[in-house]
This record gives sequence, structure tokens and C-alpha cells, in this order.
Amino acid sequence: LIHLTDNHVVAKVRSLSGAFEQTLTNPLLRSVNTARGDYRQQRPNKLAIRFTQPAGDAIVADGKYVWVYLPQAAPNQVRRLSAVDRVDIPIDMSQFLDRATEKYDISASGAETIAGRPAQALALTPRKGTPSLFTRATIWVDDADGLIRQFEVTEPNGIIRRIRLTTVNVNPAFTAADFRFTVPKGARVIAP
Repeated sequence: LIHLTDNHVVAKVRSLSGAFEQTLTNPLLRSVNTARGDYRQQRPNKLAIRFTQPAGDAIVADGKYVWVYLPQAAPNQVRRLSAVDRVDIPIDMSQFLDRATEKYDISASGAETIAGRPAQALALTPRKGTPSLFTRATIWVDDADGLIRQFEVTEPNGIIRRIRLTTVNVNPAFTAADFRFTVPKGARVIAP
């Protein structure tokens, strides 16, 4: 979302939407998979990630629950988590922003151009005792507007997830329907 150390910038962004491309690299299997989709995020706790490739996959946080529907990986199954289990959402950019300087050791990793825009790379390492879905991460923060344009995380199992935001819209208006998840017919809901 925003530059980690500039709370003034963070306060101005209430919502984001756009498109993304995700690349998953599994070093053990020597495989690389690409996915694409659209995202909508509204502070403090709503997020909708709807994949166009693979079509039908979705992760939706409606403020009360987090719904995870990945029919390619788990046919006819929907995971329902409480909203406090947001840490299970790998694409949620708020994991890099909320109390970032308390949760991570942060260091500069150089300048790069992401989708034609100059950006600064920042390396994040979770501090001991901090719950996190990654062992290390790099985020690329746009020089002009302070928005995250790309991020890469290494998960504990060694999988590397890189997400590039191909379009970013700041402060779009949303309705409740934007964050509604309807359980597909025949799908079984699994809740802890």
C-alpha cells in the first residue's frame, strides 16, 4: 500500500483496487506458476481477491470472516476463518504496513523500476516472536506516490510468492457487495 515510515501518507489511503499478477516459485519442485486477478482493499479489515487465472479462485475478508475458495487446489471446499486470522491471507498488503517498524527489521535494498515507475526496494525480516506468513520479504515502494507496486515473500516452506500490482486505484468507493462472498452450490464450508 504505502511507504512504511510515513504515517501521513498511510492515513490518506482508505481503499485500493486494481489488478495483480502473482508468480509462485517452488524450488523443490522446480516449478513456476502464474496467476492473475483483481483486488479490492478497504481499511481497516476488508479485502476481496478474485482470480481470473485460475478462474473462480477467491479470497474475501468481509470484516467478520475470511473466506478462502480455491477450487483448483481444494474442489468443493471453502475455508472460513475468523477476521482475526487475517495472517492467513498471503496477498494482504496490510501485513507490510500495520505496525511495520515494530514487527520487522527493515533495510534498504536499492532502486528499481517497476512497471515503468521508479521505486525503492525495502527488505523486511520478521522480528523474533512476530507471527508472519513469511521468513523474509521485499517490497518495492513507488518513489512518486509511496504506494507498494510489487512485493515478494519467501514462505517458511521455501515457496517464493511475487505479486506485481499491474494497476492501482487509490480511494475508490466500494459497496457491501464488493466484499460479499457467496458459498458456491455444493461446496462444503470448513471452519476451525
